[in-house]
Amino acid sequence: MTATLEQRLDAFRRLDDVKLTFARRDWFPGTSGNLSIKIQDEPLQFAVTASGKDKTKLSPEDYLVVDGDSRPVDATSLKPSAETLIHAVVYQKFPQAGACFHVHTVWNNLISELYFGQRAFSIQGQELIKGLGIWEENARITVPIVENFADIPTLAAAIEKVITPEIPGVLIRNHGIYAWGGNDFEAKRHLEAFEFLFEYHARWLQLRQAVVSTTTN
Repeated sequence: MTATLEQRLDAFRRLDDVKLTFARRDWFPGTSGNLSIKIQDEPLQFAVTASGKDKTKLSPEDYLVVDGDSRPVDATSLKPSAETLIHAVVYQKFPQAGACFHVHTVWNNLISELYFGQRAFSIQGQELIKGLGIWEENARITVPIVENFADIPTLAAAIEKVITPEIPGVLIRNHGIYAWGGNDFEAKRHLEAFEFLFEYHARWLQLRQAVVSTTTN
């Protein structure tokens, strides 16, 4: 059974909203990044951004629907984003996920490189951790980081090994972040929380270094 026209158009409309919101924050440099919203589970089908499109603009050919193997469900000249397979991995591993967003920012790239040696980035006691749905007192989160493999199946397999239900995101070294949620609203909230935490920590490191330099001179 394939998704109905109404389901597709609804997913495309919601992707438009998310795309323009992120574009205003300059989270899609050089047409990078990709977004998806799940339409149905059985069989798996989701709407995903088409490859090579300017994500600061809207057009009738911004999205297409693909299956669990990342293949278009209809004949089309559009190509899904190169990393569509990663979205499929998220939906297959976490059936409760309803949307998955991927962006490239300076802050997530810096954090992914700084902490790649540990294969994870950890932060504790920051208020925006609650944006990930984690409400414990003085909560600590650990976001996994994988190597930026050029071969997408290899990258997808590496991501599948490290992602967990507790942390709705994964960093790719010097590349970007994938974040997901039960729907597009939740996935957006998770991504915004991650990006705040990355920027906060990177700026804190800068400030700490500046203070150390001042006190030792």
